[in-house]
Amino acid sequence: MNNKKLYVGNLPFSATEDELRSIFEECGSVVSVKIITDRETGRSKGFAFVEMNTLEEAVEAINRFNEASYQGRPLKVTEAKPPSQDFKRGGGGNSRGGNGGGGGGGGNSRGRSNFSARW
Repeated sequence: MNNKKLYVGNLPFSATEDELRSIFEECGSVVSVKIITDRETGRSKGFAFVEMNTLEEAVEAINRFNEASYQGRPLKVTEAKPPSQDFKRGGGGNSRGGNGGGGGGGGNSRGRSNFSARW
């Protein structure tokens, strides 16, 4: 492990960043806490990232809190992995895929094909 950023999963939706900071400070200095939320609803997605000040503190937090009960749920605490290339968006282009044939004849503007459902 060479990362000080931790993935914290299986969080109850009621968890707050301040609560997580307080809990993880039991293992050392917390640099940052970020609960991941849905862009549209603002609701928690049930996981967060916690960055510890040192590698030793991060290892202690994993050992102490992975599978520990938090508000009745077993936490999943592991080293945070960088996002895979599959999840990174390329520059330019339409992220919805396909060329929708935007000209006359009923093409749509969302980059989807004009196939009708036949099933």
